Amino acid sequence: MSPIDDLPPLRDVIARHELRAIKAFGQNFLLDLNLTARIARAAGDLREVTVVEVGPGPGGLTRALLAAGAKRVVAIERDRRCIAALAEIEAHYPGRLTVIEGDALATDMAALADGPTRIVANLPYNIATPLLIGWLQTEPWPPWYELMTLMFQREVAERIVAEPGAKAYGRLGVVSGWRSEARLLFDIDPRAFTPAPKVTSSVVSFVPRPQPLEADTRLLERVTAAAFGQRRKMLRQSLKSLGVDTSALLDMSGIDGTSRAEEIDVAGFAALTRNFAILAGTG
Repeated sequence: MSPIDDLPPLRDVIARHELRAIKAFGQNFLLDLNLTARIARAAGDLREVTVVEVGPGPGGLTRALLAAGAKRVVAIERDRRCIAALAEIEAHYPGRLTVIEGDALATDMAALADGPTRIVANLPYNIATPLLIGWLQTEPWPPWYELMTLMFQREVAERIVAEPGAKAYGRLGVVSGWRSEARLLFDIDPRAFTPAPKVTSSVVSFVPRPQPLEADTRLLERVTAAAFGQRRKMLRQSLKSLGVDTSALLDMSGIDGTSRAEEIDVAGFAALTRNFAILAGTG
């Protein structure tokens, strides 16, 4: 018997449906239901919450979320082979699981929100960062979700939570820190997955900031791309690619032109973005 429900063990489900993780889909199936239950607990009290899950695969985390009492789970799965396995979970929890077969990157997830909504997922490695950036750039803000609990490769997780001055600090750390409070919760050993990835995975919690510093999402992307694209150079050099008076931009933002990108905090990048908008005539 499973430690969280009376459905068959995941290894039996995978064998019966002949599910083999496909590298092109970024799949690594998490089979330890104690670990999936831990991820579900990290997402908080789910009893009155709709959970959006991306890449459920054979449904290990899906089962944990439902067993934890989620009012409803909407699972988006691109791999048609997994749909039959998920249908068994759907039958076991009538009215509480909706499976959408499709590409998460092309899905209007805001339309799936139903009351309090959270995103909880063991994200496919190959689309994890684009999905996160999209969720963090959601407009209008505050977003349609109240919390995100997501799994990434450890290296990506470190970039997400990195502070200024850290080697891992970059564009991902800026956008994550700008619109959310991101916190690394715990690591998961590669041996917990089938097949075992070559890297450790980490679960990260994101609490949206109700009032992030004012900055245009599109322009912030341009400013951070310029700054970190040549991160070894001083900002007075790297920001020239923006096509505005770099000295004026730095002066208006109160930033020393000899600084490098990794030394600038989120507030500094927000100021650069606002003043870039003014100098570029878009603000």
